[in-house]
Amino acid sequence: MTSKPDILKVFGNRIRQLRLEMRLSQEELAEKAGVHRTYIGMIERAEKNITLCNIEKIASALNIRLTDLFDPGIFE
Repeated sequence: MTSKPDILKVFGNRIRQLRLEMRLSQEELAEKAGVHRTYIGMIERAEKNITLCNIEKIASALNIRLTDLFDPGIFE
């Protein structure tokens, strides 16, 4: 099982990877998701334990399904 700090790092890296693939800045993603610009950075640096509501907002902003954020291989 992945520990809390590890899972936050893995998830933050996944957000960063997808954001960069879409060529979005943290500020652009935050605006699309309706969250504060510093919040995205805090997620990517594993400083925030993100809520399900905000995960949904970010997935929508990235135009992906929620399940795409949880690629099975990244949490092993």
